[in-house]
Amino acid sequence: MRVHSSADPSVTECLGAWLSKLDPVVVPPAAVTTARRLVMDVLGLCVAARHEDYVRAILGATDRAGTCTAIGHHGGFGALDAALVNGTAAHGEDFDDTFEGGPVHAGAVVVAAVLACCEREGLDGDRFLLGVASGAELMCRLGLVTPQAIHAAGFHPTAVLGTLAATGAVSAALRLDARQTVDAIGVAGSMAAGIIEYLAEGTWTKRMHAGWAAQAGIRAALMGRSGFLGPRTVLEGTHGFFRAFAPSGKPDFSLLLDGLGERWLMQDIAFKPYACGTMTQPYIDCAIALAKRGVEAAQINTVVCKVGEGTVHRLWDPLAIKHAPPTPYAAKFSTPFCMAVAFFDRCAGLGQFTESRIRDPAVLGLARKIRYVIDPQNEYPVNFTGHLRATLRDGTVHELTQNHMRGGSRAPLPDAEFERKFVDNALHGGWSKPAVERARVWCADMFNVGAVAAATSFRQ
Repeated sequence: MRVHSSADPSVTECLGAWLSKLDPVVVPPAAVTTARRLVMDVLGLCVAARHEDYVRAILGATDRAGTCTAIGHHGGFGALDAALVNGTAAHGEDFDDTFEGGPVHAGAVVVAAVLACCEREGLDGDRFLLGVASGAELMCRLGLVTPQAIHAAGFHPTAVLGTLAATGAVSAALRLDARQTVDAIGVAGSMAAGIIEYLAEGTWTKRMHAGWAAQAGIRAALMGRSGFLGPRTVLEGTHGFFRAFAPSGKPDFSLLLDGLGERWLMQDIAFKPYACGTMTQPYIDCAIALAKRGVEAAQINTVVCKVGEGTVHRLWDPLAIKHAPPTPYAAKFSTPFCMAVAFFDRCAGLGQFTESRIRDPAVLGLARKIRYVIDPQNEYPVNFTGHLRATLRDGTVHELTQNHMRGGSRAPLPDAEFERKFVDNALHGGWSKPAVERARVWCADMFNVGAVAAATSFRQ
């Protein structure tokens, strides 16, 4: 028997009321478009990473039996295992979507969870849409409740918030009632996990965070459906989620609840043009713009970047390690390396984060010239900006500013560039051109009757 301590609805009860009554027909067209992009982006990323060592390691921890698809791999998987594999692969190259103001990565978590749920339960495309759209919306809003405080406590927001968002997404897809949804989210609070110590040595744990959150969300939703009780004050309680994961922050739940179902924040999800950390992206644009001015690396004496204080501990410090990252994965979270390799290559895609590139003397030589100063006026995390001031050996100064993240709400990726990213990722992962084209056709139809069942064609 549930015991209520207050007559007022809790935050989770407000979420449960929304998720349990949500209907696919009320999802606005712009949100549907974003949901479609999320799925397409995740699909391409899963294929791109399918032969990577960390994906093989995840596969070694799964059981090959079930009705669900691990994209790019033969045979069926259980729902939890499929979600773990797909979420890890989609997030593994840090080329997945982000949300300005969070930042959180919704697609890898939510798409992985909802696809596995729909395959497990035999649900159609309308439920797929419902789960992806609602889960992405929930994750974006959760990311605004205590900006920067989760990172400051040593946790990865995509990991811990993703568990809640995946649970809400699966609950919506399953059409759980309000009580079941509250229980599911209450249970999810005790399943959330993910620390950021991967930064110390560039190890793989961040990669699994999205997959772990996806599979935990399925488990929590199924437990809620079965009647397992969870705390209805899981978010705001004395011993609740934000007290545990964001102790330095003061939660503002109005940012989570106000306009819920009326204003769809997930419509503004950003799709990355570069395969590295979110806040580094505008700095890469500045580095490429500097190279296009005809400046040569040998001419550069120093490069100083104005940065937001909240980005320093992940992307700039300790500076000696960021100047010479120990692994290709660590390089993705080194702004100096990302800027340097992009300066030479005019891009920062999958081919720029390899063992050979992180040992390239020219790239490392330029990276060592790049440092930062904290700008108190920097808009992070509300807006992701970039800046550099390059002083040449002859005293010439070049100053460049990127006022927003390319691919974000202020400058969305054009359809052609977005689709080119998908195609390039799928080809990188070894799919044939006919297979890529079949996937493109599926993406156009993914929210219609029978579409989810056709996802079995991705087992290749």
